[in-house]
Amino acid sequence: MGILNTTLQENSPVFGVPFPGTLVLDARGVVRSKSFEQPYQDRDTVANTLLAAGEGPGRAAVSQRTPHLGVGTGLTDAAVAPGTVFSIVIDVDPRPGIHVYAPGAKGYRPVALAIEPQPYLRVRSLRFPESEDYHFKPLDEHVPVYQRPFRLVQELSIDAAREAQEALKGMNAMTIRGRLDYQACDDTTCFAPASLPLSWTLTLKQLDRERSAAGK
Repeated sequence: MGILNTTLQENSPVFGVPFPGTLVLDARGVVRSKSFEQPYQDRDTVANTLLAAGEGPGRAAVSQRTPHLGVGTGLTDAAVAPGTVFSIVIDVDPRPGIHVYAPGAKGYRPVALAIEPQPYLRVRSLRFPESEDYHFKPLDEHVPVYQRPFRLVQELSIDAAREAQEALKGMNAMTIRGRLDYQACDDTTCFAPASLPLSWTLTLKQLDRERSAAGK
């Protein structure tokens, strides 16, 4: 299964301890994906694992509208603990005739998500869908864009270091703030770059020390 920790010496008392990770099996028992983290404390939630495997939630209900977009956001998990790996899902619906620029567009502001830094929140990868080529005929210009509904997935985690666990003990919630940056255009006009503020509030849980102590 590829989980044996081969970095340990065979005479080590902990030889044979596996790499911590997650295997996703289908109904026939076939392994469809594997996920392993460097820090042994970090764990993907079930919802985050399913999202990465393409079995994520349906489109988030539109909660904000701009002159160019409808934006709905959601979380894979409403409650997290130190070591939890989870994701923010952002569903963007360009208005008819509107496109926004994808990563790689030159001379325009591509769509991006900026998360406000805060202690013990780790900002991980931001996943973009595949873009499409847009031919702007007046300039004979080809640029990558999104002009149909698309989804961004921002992965995050809560620091599991001992210092972080101590600092988070008295907290029962965490608010994550960020902004969606983009530039929208139609077939004749490019509008000024815009930023949409966003926020999400999570319940913070403590690690279950009682069960781990009882198992010793």
